[in-house]
Amino acid sequence: MPDDYKGSCLCGGVIYEVRGPLRPVVACHCTQCRKTTGHHVAATGAPAEALTMTASETLAWYRSSPAAERGFCTRCGSNLFWRKDGSGRISIWAGTLDGPTGLTIERHIFAASKGDYYEIAPGALVFPESD
Repeated sequence: MPDDYKGSCLCGGVIYEVRGPLRPVVACHCTQCRKTTGHHVAATGAPAEALTMTASETLAWYRSSPAAERGFCTRCGSNLFWRKDGSGRISIWAGTLDGPTGLTIERHIFAASKGDYYEIAPGALVFPESD
């Protein structure tokens, strides 16, 4: 699979590139992730310096907690990123990546908060809260 990735929001107002490997996907079922996406989040991640914005005219950041913020497109509403203050890493919504990625879901976090309308498929680690 690639060592460099490209991705975007639905309308193309935010386009990004990531250099280097991505971490396996983490599915987060916390209430905040469910509220911002309408389902659970499937996110990969990389060092913040590996992310380059090609277009960011519609990128905005929402402080969703005292310790983290979420990046989204102000035109089409696509959720794209999550970053914890001071971590040096950025989470990238896996569905915003272009083309085959070779990524797989490694674990589910905050499974105790998941919606009652779906089941978590077996095969990945499951944590009731954070890992």
